[in-house]
Amino acid sequence: MSKLRGSIALVTGGASGIGRLMAKKMSARGATVVIWDIDQSRLESTLAELRSTEGVRTEGFVCDVSDREQIYDCANRVREQVGNVDILVNNAGVVSGKFFLDMPDEKIENTFKVNSLSLFWTARAFLPSMIERNSGHVVTVASAAGLIGVSGLGDYASSKFAAVGFDESLRVELKKRAPGVYTTVVCPFFIDTGMFDGVKTRFPLILPILKEDKVAEAIVQAIRRNRPRLFMPPIVYTVPMLRALPPWAFDSISNALGINISMQEFKGRGSTQEP
Repeated sequence: MSKLRGSIALVTGGASGIGRLMAKKMSARGATVVIWDIDQSRLESTLAELRSTEGVRTEGFVCDVSDREQIYDCANRVREQVGNVDILVNNAGVVSGKFFLDMPDEKIENTFKVNSLSLFWTARAFLPSMIERNSGHVVTVASAAGLIGVSGLGDYASSKFAAVGFDESLRVELKKRAPGVYTTVVCPFFIDTGMFDGVKTRFPLILPILKEDKVAEAIVQAIRRNRPRLFMPPIVYTVPMLRALPPWAFDSISNALGINISMQEFKGRGSTQEP
């Protein structure tokens, strides 16, 4: 099991949503938590909340993960001020929630910068020391939309498909280069954070809108147990198998489950960097 006590864990997009909850849960288990977030006021509020608990050590840095140079600069500051990161949780994300042709070019580019390219830059910043020590853990918070395309989520789903592919490639590389460094990919259905405000599910018993505390706890447990894959809810595990069906059958099942109407009343809350 990965040990949280005494480790240094970094969470991107860690000042709100499941990022904030993961930071709290890992801190409660004895980890030194480093939070990156684009919003300084939320970052300061979350740090104050965590530091109110005796014995907790946490640090925070304002970082826009769509900017590669900011990532590298903040990574250097983390190493200098805190130490080598043991657990990297790539949690920051954005969603537009519009039909493909309704999105401006800049929004599409930003989605990929935050949801996909940032994974490469954070890993390049922190993986070398993990490989050198043959110890560490990289968590990629992707999405169930990284396994199945969804109407109204063209840029988001594509970026999360890239995230799933990144994790898989990294996992098999590390098995040869540094078997003591683990990866976990997380693919949840919609979570009840403000980021997906307004989304609907046709069958809440099998495809519930997930509670953010439950998701955060499941991710922390997956880290502790070195689980390579965490899909939520369990029905999401069937998606790769359904891909053996012809496209018309695959699409029919997706439509019957209401997946492609789930975004019809989407409101969201802008471009907050969280999943």
